Amino acid sequence: MVFKHQQFYDAPPEIEIEFPPSATLEAAVSDALASSGGIDASDVTVTANGSTITLAGAVLRQEEVTRAEEVVRGVNGVTEVRNGLVVTGPDQIDRGI
Repeated sequence: MVFKHQQFYDAPPEIEIEFPPSATLEAAVSDALASSGGIDASDVTVTANGSTITLAGAVLRQEEVTRAEEVVRGVNGVTEVRNGLVVTGPDQIDRGI
């Protein structure tokens, strides 16, 4: 029997990790948002690209947008926050938006 090394179209095989670092960071940020006070994060999505976190979705008050960014910046491993949250509650109506 002859042993041959595996070939993957001339590229080395990629090792899959059960929890890649971006998924771990997304989970940490989501947990921080869910457990922090002053934010209803039920309509907020968190996406990690490296150490950059992107927030998307809707909150009821402008204060929640600011608070969400503060919480995310406090999570270990986050270096940049892209805050795409929009206000859909009474604050939006009061401002005539």
